[in-house]
Amino acid sequence: MSRLLALLALLTLAACGGTPPVEEPPAVPATLPGYEAVTDEGFEIPAVSMEHLRNGQARTEVDYAGDEKPGSIVVDTFARRLYFILPDHRAIRYAIAVGREGLSFRGSGVIGRKEKWPSWTPTANMIRTRPDLYAEYAGGLPGGLINPLGARAMYLYRGGKDSYFRIHGTIDNASIGHATSAGCIRLFNQDAIDLFDRVEMGARVKVRSLEESIEMEGPYMQDAWGRAVPDTPENRAQLAADLLIVEQQEAEREAMLLEHPELADQMSESLEPPPGHS
Repeated sequence: MSRLLALLALLTLAACGGTPPVEEPPAVPATLPGYEAVTDEGFEIPAVSMEHLRNGQARTEVDYAGDEKPGSIVVDTFARRLYFILPDHRAIRYAIAVGREGLSFRGSGVIGRKEKWPSWTPTANMIRTRPDLYAEYAGGLPGGLINPLGARAMYLYRGGKDSYFRIHGTIDNASIGHATSAGCIRLFNQDAIDLFDRVEMGARVKVRSLEESIEMEGPYMQDAWGRAVPDTPENRAQLAADLLIVEQQEAEREAMLLEHPELADQMSESLEPPPGHS
């Protein structure tokens, strides 16, 4: 009888307890604070997705060991980072993309011009070499979401003259952290707005040499997706495996374009690591 009573008591407890609740995994945020969608000067800037903000890509305040004065900008095209210098050996660090024009400048200059939603005109050389892409914009492209200069542009002057070196926004969020085929120094549009609001006209801009970059950041290399990463044995070993993934991605992309050539203008020039890959 005692065994029967114990069994009945156990069944009663189970019935009262019901099915244990299943805990839902924490939701992955769509973006980070400061990178949400925003309306600016009448333009709707989309949010930056989390996949583009991993591995130190989001702006952050960091310790800074350089001797540049507060209010100045330091650009490192090798580590693909930009610093806005704060007092007390601190700085705001931004991730950047670096185009061919961005690689051609070394040394220092000053911010000689700032523009919100600037217009853009391709160079004569761009029109000559790729008339299919640039000829229709020979007269200039007004500011807007499709404009290559993005939401903000800061123009570097040297000796009182425009150096044609720009720090600017971009709608191509996937390009940040990469070397790109064109342009100067790109930031997420949200970061370009943030930097624009901080920097003053006449602020000094220093672009590091390779030697200065290695001294301050350590050596960097490109991973399989063209991102700048520290040059370590672990990253060297990972590179070989990742190159196989990139080869597969490129084959899939080519097949997609053969089937849907109309998608060419919508695809970023940068490949991205697959989901779950750091």
